[in-house]
Amino acid sequence: MTNVTPQELPAFADAQSFRAWRSDPPRWLPIALDIARGHGFDSRSPQVFPTGTNLVVGLDDRLILKIFPPLLRAQFVSERGSLTQLAGRLHLPIPEIVAEGERDGWPYLIITRLSGTLGSEVWPLLSEAQKERVLRQIGETIAAVQRAPLGSLGRIEPRWDEFMRRQMQGCRSRHERLGLAPKFLAGLDELLREAAELIPMDAPPVILIGEYIPENFLLACHDGEWSLGGLFDFGDVLMGWRDYDLLGPSAFMAAGRPGRVRSLLEGFGYSKLDFALKRRLMALMLLHRASDLNSHICIEGWQEKANDLVELQDLIWPG
Repeated sequence: MTNVTPQELPAFADAQSFRAWRSDPPRWLPIALDIARGHGFDSRSPQVFPTGTNLVVGLDDRLILKIFPPLLRAQFVSERGSLTQLAGRLHLPIPEIVAEGERDGWPYLIITRLSGTLGSEVWPLLSEAQKERVLRQIGETIAAVQRAPLGSLGRIEPRWDEFMRRQMQGCRSRHERLGLAPKFLAGLDELLREAAELIPMDAPPVILIGEYIPENFLLACHDGEWSLGGLFDFGDVLMGWRDYDLLGPSAFMAAGRPGRVRSLLEGFGYSKLDFALKRRLMALMLLHRASDLNSHICIEGWQEKANDLVELQDLIWPG
């Protein structure tokens, strides 16, 4: 690694070594800026974004460069396909692709930079009414994304039925490893047996972003009213059953508040929250590719407030 020239992106055998290298921007920022100059963008004050998965640099207040390591090429395919497919189809801004290319086997995108404030910075400060307003808009946005035709995204692997079966097979071991309380693990096998019937496996798939969470959207304030101002980060897109995208806002934002849950679901298009829907959402939450209930359910003291998975689903989705 010490022999790598400033103009060459190295090869990595695993994600851990890549993350260590990424955490030292002086090793790769000159290469990023050289890529930008190659497209006619000369950044004098670049902004490195330290979080996230890939190499991300703000070139100025208008443009962002995202460079994807070869081992994460699937994220490039997902991001590029999503931005192309959803362009002009949503009621809120998403980044536009300005340029793209490849350097030393690393694909990259130069995209427009959205205006607004990162959701995670503002969300805790909003009033309850404002939170319900934003959650309704998130539900509407999820529905709008899912109305878009799949286009090239329809070729993204894995297929929904394959993905679900794999998640079901590894579900118990995953949650045991993550320390889910025994009282919840006790009902897991029963829920997994029901899951194949609860979750449509062969219904026409829709575009699933997978992470409608405050870290991935921007909020804008007009006359004291906060609204959803932009959506970004499409690197983990999946095709599948529509309810899957309700899980992020349910876990991270709704916090078991009836008004918030109702706003999210009504924005999405659900007028009725019955046992079957709660049960399906509970199953999907446990099967989500990033599922970790202990870290992701933002309801204070939820482990003590519920005695089993049925009580937990009522706690997360009251009503």
